Amino acid sequence: MSAILVTGSAGFIGSALVRLLREKGFMVIEFDVAQGDITSEQALLPYADKGIHHVFHLAGKTFVPESWRHPFGFYQVNMMGTVNVLEFCRKTGAGLTYVSSYLYGQPDYLPVDEDHPVKSYNPYSQSKVVADATCQFYARQYGMPVTIFRPFNAYGPGQSPQFIIPEIISKVFDPAQVVLEVMDLLPRRDYIYLDDLLEAFVLSMGKPYGIYNLGSGYSKSVAEIVALVFQYSGITKEVRATGNNRPNEIFDLYADISKIKRDYNWDIKTSFEAGMKNCVEHYMRR
Repeated sequence: MSAILVTGSAGFIGSALVRLLREKGFMVIEFDVAQGDITSEQALLPYADKGIHHVFHLAGKTFVPESWRHPFGFYQVNMMGTVNVLEFCRKTGAGLTYVSSYLYGQPDYLPVDEDHPVKSYNPYSQSKVVADATCQFYARQYGMPVTIFRPFNAYGPGQSPQFIIPEIISKVFDPAQVVLEVMDLLPRRDYIYLDDLLEAFVLSMGKPYGIYNLGSGYSKSVAEIVALVFQYSGITKEVRATGNNRPNEIFDLYADISKIKRDYNWDIKTSFEAGMKNCVEHYMRR
């Protein structure tokens, strides 16, 4: 029986993908830090004879502030870990879905399509730019079926509070937080709900080489996030913007998703309002 390998299987997206694939009847093999070091040439050798026909590569280091403090680890894991997975797929004939992110930087135009120049503005994004380019190289030079997904801001129930939506939700429900403080209410981002993201992942199996943005096609501001959390929680607080903006802040960014709509017959099914309601209700159930 053929199998699917998911690297980064313990993460927010990876664990949800594993559950979905198993619900659909696939045999799934998980790989995370508990199974080994993704950068080691020997890490994936035990899986070479497991009949793996597709790999979802999600393993990586992601926290941008840490990338400034410890850039070496980000380059090592995000670049060389991806090369290791590409080599595994090249040798076994498995297809690959690689999940990239944070490649476009300050947009030259909106909406951002897949032909938009990629830009690195911190060590994390630089490591992803190089890994993304390496996946393209392997697809072209070895004829490998590699799908590169470039998700914008994924969100959903159970996400780490280091991300903006769960951070705001947790602050709203925290009685010790009399005032809701955010850095800035103005920046706008394209948010894609976890279920819609995973649906695209599943559709990528068996597909030829391609690069696709994954997003909603529109942007929402921090102020709109706060308003929805207030609405669905029934809690309101004074809101204060601290003004501590991040370096190279991007004030609007959203994806052109026409390519994946055309090639995969895919579209978002969860509105931002419905997704936010799910997140708030999940927090309340906890």
